Amino acid sequence: MTLGTKGFGLDIGKLFEPRSVAVIGASEREGSPGAAVLRNLLGARFKGRVYPVNPKYKKLRGRRCFPDIRSIGKDVDLAVIVTPARAVAGVLEECGECGIETAIIISAGFREAGASGRALERSVLRVARRHGIRFLGPNCLGIMRPDLGLNATFSHCMANKGRIALVSQSGALCTAILDWAKPRGIGFSCVISSGIAADVDFGEILDYLILDYRTEAIMLYLEGLHDSRRFMSALRAASRAKPVVIMKAGRHSQGSKAAASHTGALVGSDEVFEAAIRRAGVVRARRYNQFFAAAATLHSGVRTGGPRLAIVTNGGGPGVIAADRLADLGLDLASLSSETRARLDENLPAAWSGDNPVDVLGDATPERFTTALGTCLADKGVDAALAILVPQSISDPEAVASRVADIADGETKPVLACWMGEKTMASSRKLFLDRKVPTYSTPEGAVDAFAAAAAYQANQELLLQVPEPLSRQQRPDLENVQMIVDAALSDKREMLDAVESKAVLAAFDIPILPSTPARELTDAIAIAQEIGFPVAMKVRSRDITHKTDVNGVCLGLNSGHDVREAWRSMHESVRVARPDAHIDGVMLEPMWKPPAGRELMVGVLNDPVFGPVISVGLGGTMVEVIRDRSIALPPLNRYLVKRMIARSRAAGYLAPFRGKPAASMKALEDVILRVSEMVCELPALTEMDINPLIVDEKGAMAVDARIRVRRVPSGAREYSHMAIHPYPSTLVQDLEMADGLRWTIRPIRPEDAVMEREFVNGLSERSRYLRFMYVVNEITPQMLSRFTQIDYDREMALVAIVHAEEGDRQIGVARYVTYPDGRGCEFAIVVGDEWQRRGIATRLLQSLIDVARDRRLETMDGIVLRENRNMLVLAERLGFKQEVSRDDPELVVLTLKL
Repeated sequence: MTLGTKGFGLDIGKLFEPRSVAVIGASEREGSPGAAVLRNLLGARFKGRVYPVNPKYKKLRGRRCFPDIRSIGKDVDLAVIVTPARAVAGVLEECGECGIETAIIISAGFREAGASGRALERSVLRVARRHGIRFLGPNCLGIMRPDLGLNATFSHCMANKGRIALVSQSGALCTAILDWAKPRGIGFSCVISSGIAADVDFGEILDYLILDYRTEAIMLYLEGLHDSRRFMSALRAASRAKPVVIMKAGRHSQGSKAAASHTGALVGSDEVFEAAIRRAGVVRARRYNQFFAAAATLHSGVRTGGPRLAIVTNGGGPGVIAADRLADLGLDLASLSSETRARLDENLPAAWSGDNPVDVLGDATPERFTTALGTCLADKGVDAALAILVPQSISDPEAVASRVADIADGETKPVLACWMGEKTMASSRKLFLDRKVPTYSTPEGAVDAFAAAAAYQANQELLLQVPEPLSRQQRPDLENVQMIVDAALSDKREMLDAVESKAVLAAFDIPILPSTPARELTDAIAIAQEIGFPVAMKVRSRDITHKTDVNGVCLGLNSGHDVREAWRSMHESVRVARPDAHIDGVMLEPMWKPPAGRELMVGVLNDPVFGPVISVGLGGTMVEVIRDRSIALPPLNRYLVKRMIARSRAAGYLAPFRGKPAASMKALEDVILRVSEMVCELPALTEMDINPLIVDEKGAMAVDARIRVRRVPSGAREYSHMAIHPYPSTLVQDLEMADGLRWTIRPIRPEDAVMEREFVNGLSERSRYLRFMYVVNEITPQMLSRFTQIDYDREMALVAIVHAEEGDRQIGVARYVTYPDGRGCEFAIVVGDEWQRRGIATRLLQSLIDVARDRRLETMDGIVLRENRNMLVLAERLGFKQEVSRDDPELVVLTLKL
């Protein structure tokens, strides 16, 4: 049986591939959007039918103009609406009554216009949902599909044909990029302006582009998001299939305010956005001139195994410029091995630079230049090479270019070229373009392109990580934690005190320095003596978050006398600083100051767009001044934690220095992994600081902590508070067949790609036909990515794995994809030919139904060929209602109420 297009969000297919278009609000008034859209549709030679609609005209541009949609009297796939905002809801109502399923609302004046606009937008959404209409916009430029001759925009120019998709919230940026690309001969598979994305959003657009065979790379410009979970799910799936380059506005506070007012969407922290796209395997362009260069570089197939670049040049200055740019971007100038330097000594003049960048001098012959280039590429410490040539009186640019291209043809490592200059370098650049060698006019541009390839490689590694919500270590005491949270909330408190915070940490097996409360001075002295001197004393008040700000911390108290004096001075200082605060006494702790200890801070913050985020950096009382933090989106595994620590300045602090041994990296990693578990399992957790977390060569200790909590709405779905759904390990079932063969049902993982391909390719032609409803000769990389890279939230795939001596083998798969409204889903299932009639399909499909029920979906649908009797019998046994399709009598629609 098959998954139809609706489950993958492709009920919007007519939006991007219409056979007929109605322009509602078409006009002859020059300068109006209605005139521009009609002119563009006709001028681009759209292959389908175009119907102008406006009661003011009988004819427009030589075509009959209809007074309303009903008058057309024929099927219309797409309505392009360019009427005033106040008329859009009525127009959409008429579209729905006439059976039009998709629309582009170019009209502005909705949420970006304030309260009245938001009310108009709500009425438009109500109409659209009542009639099942999917629409792009409002306040958008429209859509271009050059291969279809479709230009449903009011842009002044049409895109060239190409293989790169451009998706942008800003219509103005679309037109600017088109204007820039046109004279350069750069083309697009499609140009999509989403506007404020009230209905069809980035997630659904990306879902469509994943399977669009015309699109080989994706450029994405955005200013804000509405649904981070859907966006991340679609973005991660897209970047597994095709390179994706993102440019985001609102990196700073002024830009964020402008972006929010422009789209009405949440912008969130730029730091968090950066962490999110790293996990999505995507490359980010920070400047306009990098945006297209990065997409073009990745689209051309440039891939690198790492960030180490060798530079070979016939001019010292350009090499230094390239090296500086490399350092600006945090990338590595490759360290040449002694063997490589020795070979260069043998083949280059004595005056060569002696290291990387390799300056072969201005009189270099083509042989000398390419010998140096080949020698560098042979070095195992080099991941890619940049060849820079400047015009010299005795140089032969084209001859050198030809030899560089020869080397690039036989190399697995990327070779980039930068022939600086204009007139004398034109023929060389053409040669590089013809030979498919990436070429750039400046060293900075070339290094930016390499940086994009290096970021793509690094982020794709992050994308492959699918952490579980809980590690295999000791499970946390969630019941006790929930009691602590509930008690605080019932007391109308968001902040847990230090004792409560440490109890939560302890429940997750994070080592804590115990805190003992004392309400009276005599109790404090007795407790200090019991702990053993020296001790630390800290004020206890639910009204005070940062104790050091009010002199509420005293360290190194060595006697009862010290405790008495500290008690008096502390209470006096706190009353002066915070007279409104209620003081509940103090907390006493043993002093924890190991000789090799490093003070760090591990925290949790809650981003308004992407939800909980984990941070690590240097800690202590100067944390706000030092401002060192590396952040990552949970869930995390050890690989992700290592990468997270490496991005912080704390990484160097943990290494051996000044006679101190290295701090235990594993201990720090374990704490961060446990914090990741806390974030996954405690949706009530909104903020947390463990500061300081003292790490030495023996382990880690949480000395102080503060936690903020919130009420979680009843009925909230598991992990709905997170942008990335953890791997659902609770769904794993270990089973045994009647003959004793062990098998497992579990959610699919990205690393199952090879096993999935072998499974599909191993199906008989008939099984493939019954599953896909057409003959599939071989599963494509795009299909494979779509099948294995899922988010476990809006879609689920359960694989059946048999365990044999020769290794694990996939024998079946069942999957569902939820509809855009989130209420139902469409499913598909297939079992390997030799494994059929053994109860595998029944168990697999029942498990999938159980997951859908747990996720509170209402219905599960499927489409089956009437000749697929085995599937129909199974469906009947599991309670599915069966109905012959109205569109095709050879198909049966299955429906199960969950």
